[in-house]
Amino acid sequence: MKVIGDMVRDGTVLAENYPKYIIPYTPISLAVIIAVLLLPVLMKYAKKFALAVATVISLVVFFVSELLLENMVIVTDTVKTTLESWQMFMCYVPPENFETRTWRAVDVLIGDYSPAFKIHFYAISVVLIFALVNCLYGFAQIIITNNKSRLKALVIQSVFTALFLGLCIFACFTAFFRDGGITVSAISAVLMSLFFVVFGVTAGVYVGSFLIEKKKTLSVLLPSIVASGVTIIMYIGEMVLLSGHLYRFGSGFLFDGLAGIVLAPIDILIIIASGCINAAICYTFSKSSKRLEV
Repeated sequence: MKVIGDMVRDGTVLAENYPKYIIPYTPISLAVIIAVLLLPVLMKYAKKFALAVATVISLVVFFVSELLLENMVIVTDTVKTTLESWQMFMCYVPPENFETRTWRAVDVLIGDYSPAFKIHFYAISVVLIFALVNCLYGFAQIIITNNKSRLKALVIQSVFTALFLGLCIFACFTAFFRDGGITVSAISAVLMSLFFVVFGVTAGVYVGSFLIEKKKTLSVLLPSIVASGVTIIMYIGEMVLLSGHLYRFGSGFLFDGLAGIVLAPIDILIIIASGCINAAICYTFSKSSKRLEV
């Protein structure tokens, strides 16, 4: 509301008055709120398709409001720029560091603007919307039908969604303590690794929550592939943002990029860890469903 007010009054938003990261979190919030408001109507009339319809509506609301904010809001610092361009540079380090840092450490990383940098923004947003709507509609369905077959999956989904959302908010205000250099500190490395793994597991658990009564090869393997896959998408987003580079967690074989694929061995381990953790979680789902059947 503050940004819209400034735009209506002045036609621009001063950088110092810009609330951190209203994109993508304002569109995400709008999308989930509308899904909640429509919950009684959709569950009454769409019945078993309520979750699918709610998710589609949420995604439409998200992308419409996101694109409107990105292209219509103008932020003024030393020059005027659209909100999406301003947001891109906030991805490197926290906004508080803009006045004191020189950018020299990452000059080689900053290429021409490309909207492709939003790959990870949109991936994060879609996973959050899918997970939140799944939890809300899933618990509502349990209350109405008293069918608790998905209860454990939804509880774990809720925990990982809350953890992932918390990490997202923490990253907004700290950028995980990065200082602009390509090699990050130990605390940054730990937090970034945790973020990537939780991101993948949140997506994998979402898929697994619908497959609890399927065969192990499907109910465990497919969600794990999804978990590792979305973690790779996060790496792709980071690589696009940094013009073909990735943040490095240290030096030496474990941390240096492998020829031809940019990823370092530690990055590959993080991708595998995301899938393995998800496999262990989804295995408990299938065991739980068997007990329920007995």
